[in-house]
Amino acid sequence: MQLTKLLRYAVVAIVVLAIGAGAYMTQDQWVPLVAGGSSDEDSEHAEAEAPIEEPKMLKLSESARKNLNLVAKPIRSQTYWRTIPIPGIIADRPGETDRGITSPAVGIVTEIFAYPGQTVRPGEKLFTLTLSSEYLQNTQKELFKATKEKELVQEEIERLRPLAQSGAISGSRIIDLESNKRRQEALIQSHRQDLLARGLTLEQVDQVTQGEFVPTVTITAPPAEQVTHPVASVDDSERASSNNMIAYEVQGLETDLGQQVQAGQLLATLSNHRNLYIEGHAFKREAPFLEDAAQNDWPITVEFAEDHPEHWPEMKQAFTIQYLSNAVDADSRTFDFYIPLTNQSRFYEKNDETFVVWRFRPGQRVRLHVPVEQMQDVMVVPRAAVVREGPEAFVFQQNGDLFNRVPVQVLHEDRLNVILADDGSITPGLYFAQNAAASLNRVLKAQAASGMRADVHVHADGTVHASH
Repeated sequence: MQLTKLLRYAVVAIVVLAIGAGAYMTQDQWVPLVAGGSSDEDSEHAEAEAPIEEPKMLKLSESARKNLNLVAKPIRSQTYWRTIPIPGIIADRPGETDRGITSPAVGIVTEIFAYPGQTVRPGEKLFTLTLSSEYLQNTQKELFKATKEKELVQEEIERLRPLAQSGAISGSRIIDLESNKRRQEALIQSHRQDLLARGLTLEQVDQVTQGEFVPTVTITAPPAEQVTHPVASVDDSERASSNNMIAYEVQGLETDLGQQVQAGQLLATLSNHRNLYIEGHAFKREAPFLEDAAQNDWPITVEFAEDHPEHWPEMKQAFTIQYLSNAVDADSRTFDFYIPLTNQSRFYEKNDETFVVWRFRPGQRVRLHVPVEQMQDVMVVPRAAVVREGPEAFVFQQNGDLFNRVPVQVLHEDRLNVILADDGSITPGLYFAQNAAASLNRVLKAQAASGMRADVHVHADGTVHASH
């Protein structure tokens, strides 16, 4: 048993000695392999631990730029007004936008010429009333009577004047007749003005003086009145065109055919939305900014909701605050301020009727940008031109098919624009993408992840060079 164990140990020792001798004899063959493998692993490990360079440039083909609707423009240093947004609404101008049409006398409505939605011009017919006013009938009678009395007095003066000149009668008789004539002329003038104020025309009043009493009166659209208070600044040609196109829209009809109406009773409401107000709603803490803007006539930028400027002529108005309200609304805790607005309109014909379409309508919402601070020597780009990654902000400079990502400092931003510092990071005059910055940033990271650098290209001979 012990002999067997001794033999086994001897065999193991012989095998180990044989393996050691073989390894020693072949060390020139296997040592370089072991050393080389270890070197490769160390190299791979070193590469894995090396920092990855942040991608800065991407390449974008012309078709890709078209798909992104990419727009590139040069950026220059400029002056920018920092603004605060304030909501507002388009409102009627009290005492001017709407006009009530009333009955001049007691009568019965026998004809209606204009209905809600229709357009009428100054002087066009609105209603016909059959007069049932005793006062108006008496006024016509008194006018005719005074006219005839004047004629009789004039005839008496002409008959007696030669006798007074010859001394046959006293000259005081002629003086009394002249006084009576002037009295009748005053009565005639008074009655004529009364009838004209009641809606009769000059021709109808002349008929009354001839004894042809007027049984009806026609009510017409009022003449256009000159605006004496300040209005929004508009182009002279636009103002002349608007004066030739003044029209009223029948806003409401307050009577029916056959209805008896009293003197002063409302018959219809006419509207002309040519001159309106932009009514802003601001909090009390914003009052100092608005006061400065009003005193210095700083222009207000207006965004009109649901407006389609491509369907209308270009607006050439300068929007400035006309006045600020001194009362605060108890419910909303806001106060109002007012900006004049000159509206635009066009007409169309349908079924032999004329209709008017206004660009801006009362009740339409607006957003006002009130200037509060002037920023000098800054770069202004659209919001879509800037992409953010945490605290960092970037824009993309275009150089042909290449777009270089440039870090920038943001000074201010609003709903439309981003204001960048002119700190040397951007070279004025170079082209920068004005939109799609977020998409460009995603493409940049995708190209970096693919392992292909965007800032290299391959020549025809197969050599690779950095872009230049």
